[in-house]
Amino acid sequence: MNYAIIGFGNIGQALAKAFARRGIEVSVATTRDPESFASAAAAIGPTIIPKKLADAVKANIVFLAVRFESHKDVAKALSTWQGKTIVDVTNAYGVPTEDLGGQPSSKFVAQAFTGGRLVKGFNHLVAAVLDQDPEVQGGRRVVFLAGDDEGALMEIGVLAKNLGFAPVNLGGLSEGGLLVQARGNTWGQLIFKNLVELD
Repeated sequence: MNYAIIGFGNIGQALAKAFARRGIEVSVATTRDPESFASAAAAIGPTIIPKKLADAVKANIVFLAVRFESHKDVAKALSTWQGKTIVDVTNAYGVPTEDLGGQPSSKFVAQAFTGGRLVKGFNHLVAAVLDQDPEVQGGRRVVFLAGDDEGALMEIGVLAKNLGFAPVNLGGLSEGGLLVQARGNTWGQLIFKNLVELD
């Protein structure tokens, strides 16, 4: 199993640190040349590998940590996402619901990744919190996951545990998933909730 993070802003770097803490190799990419962020990747750790977008998207599991408006540009990097799991870390705050056809933002994003399995996750924490070690106060920081594919949800749940988090499955994108998706100028009820599951 191999992993990639697309987007290397505050959220992308926070995710990269989560992988680095556990010594798990992950590719990182943006639409820019990898040399432009190689030093930032090296500063996080040796398991953070800068790559071109076209190479990074070959990973089995791809974290989408770009601005919401940029998800279609990432999707175009492959003609089919068959067999891949995409973790949607974007937030569509401020995007009119009519622009999304009235759908939850993650369902809209999923349509761009033909053949892929999409899980909404890791998006409810601000970068400064996601950046921290998830093992805290005798427990593990909660990450909410939602998706319409049970296999993909289980897969990302296992990965979240391996990264030190406590995954909580909210169910489908149109049900529990709405709790972690912005709609227009309204945040989902669980966004920004920094919870710890005690062992």
